[in-house]
Amino acid sequence: MRSTSSSIPAAWIFIFILFIFCLSTGAGFGSDGIPASGWPVSSPEAQGLDSEKLNDMLTETLRKKYHLDSVTIIRNGHMVLDVYFYPFKKNAKHIIHSCTKSITSAAFGIAMDRGYIKDLDQPVYQIFPEREIAGLDDAKKAITLKHLLTMTSGLQTDDSYIYRWRGLNEMVQADDWVQFVLDRPMAEHPGTRFEYSNCVTFLLSAIIQKTTGMNTFEFMQKYLFGPLDVSDVKWESSPNGISVGYGAMSMMPHDMAKIGWLYLNNGRWGDRQLVPEKWVTDSTRKHINATLFEGYGYQWWVTPGKCYAAVGYSGQFIFVVPDKNMVAVFTSVLDQVDFFIPDELLNRYVIPAVVDDNSLPENARQAVRLKGLIDKCGESRPYVWHTQAEGVAVDGGGP
Repeated sequence: MRSTSSSIPAAWIFIFILFIFCLSTGAGFGSDGIPASGWPVSSPEAQGLDSEKLNDMLTETLRKKYHLDSVTIIRNGHMVLDVYFYPFKKNAKHIIHSCTKSITSAAFGIAMDRGYIKDLDQPVYQIFPEREIAGLDDAKKAITLKHLLTMTSGLQTDDSYIYRWRGLNEMVQADDWVQFVLDRPMAEHPGTRFEYSNCVTFLLSAIIQKTTGMNTFEFMQKYLFGPLDVSDVKWESSPNGISVGYGAMSMMPHDMAKIGWLYLNNGRWGDRQLVPEKWVTDSTRKHINATLFEGYGYQWWVTPGKCYAAVGYSGQFIFVVPDKNMVAVFTSVLDQVDFFIPDELLNRYVIPAVVDDNSLPENARQAVRLKGLIDKCGESRPYVWHTQAEGVAVDGGGP
């Protein structure tokens, strides 16, 4: 336990008091225990975190010039860190790529809870009786909804980064995306092996639309985003009006944190059970050995230890750490070789920062350091767009 040194200059003490005052002005909880108008803000120490660890994380990020866009940490329902790296701005939407899959899974669970979808063991081909499906042999007939959710369909889609998204590009050029996926040949018997597939998650979205009569975005807006007060979302659809399911969603980091907090609380938001508790439990436990992390649930990655995550291309993460009562959101523009930097930062700095279930004494010196680092992260500085799609301008210029 530390005490504040009496040698700290009076100016620092003033800045510290001002900083704590600013933190205390965040929105409070409503009577139902959920943020009334945004996340209530707290110092890290007030929620049992050592801010020195968070400062060290930001220092490393700046020194090594990691291409992070934002870091948002929620503990005990309070936002203890919210930092934005130039040129990304607060209150801007960020593309979340395959974190979208985990949100599609939430919608699927809600559809089941409302009786639109009856049984995860239902064969997929039975949901589309009006279609003639190529190669409908016993193996393809054996594909169930659970196989789609766990990426064990056995379909040969060749549509992940491993294949340079070849199959995904073929699907988006097809006239009928649903037919394209259903017609894929079988690579192996369903349930045999994990094989990440964007096309398969698109099919989950198509099934939500087929069974509910609403496209998945409309369904989410009514039963998920609406109750969460998540209104600023952009999501693409197929030419036939089916929400793509697998990605192409943009939302604000604070709203990403709401998804994580909803799951941390077993699908409950205030006094409302938005996602069935059993669905959350089943979605976030390991069903099959996977590639990026230890295992895979229902469109959620299960990481080593007691943590699970929604994960997206280029470094988008919603980490849920139940035993720390914490959610950590990272948005990024990371190259493939740097993809795991947010996971490394979580395990080296964020989780170790949690040192007490109760509050810690405030640390004036580290509070001043934290404010300075947050300001520095947001400052304009030389920036090189590191992909051809973004451009090649320097010093903050656009593509």
